[in-house]
Amino acid sequence: MHFLQKNWYNKSEIEDFRQDIYERVLEAAETQIPDRAKPFLFSTARNLLIDRLRREAIVPIEAVADLDMLGVAADEPGPDRTLFARDLLRRLQAALDQLAPRCREAVVLKRIEGLSQREIAARMGISEQAVANHVAHGMCVLADMVYGEHDDARSAQ
Repeated sequence: MHFLQKNWYNKSEIEDFRQDIYERVLEAAETQIPDRAKPFLFSTARNLLIDRLRREAIVPIEAVADLDMLGVAADEPGPDRTLFARDLLRRLQAALDQLAPRCREAVVLKRIEGLSQREIAARMGISEQAVANHVAHGMCVLADMVYGEHDDARSAQ
């Protein structure tokens, strides 16, 4: 609960998040019990928060029928959003620079260049499972470093 309270802006949704996390953990445990429960629980919580942020960032087109009615230019973000985006990009670049070289390469090829796991595996000369592991680990470390508190020891793995 402390993790959720620290990492989510809307305190009234914390109890719902807790139930959603329990549900996801229970569903995952029905197929396989995790070796380490606490890290699994926190990874599930972090992933749920990220999913919710992604969903909230998407505005359905029906919500805004006429952009002219808003009185703002749709193509030009305000100075506060520009500053926030630049800061986020700086933090992301710093986090990418701290990833292990192979992990960084896999993340960049997958998330920035948009290559499939098969294409990345062929390019890097590793298995598709190794690519999946590199990308998953890299994304977790990046999320921790960019959006939350991070542990430098974990990011060095």
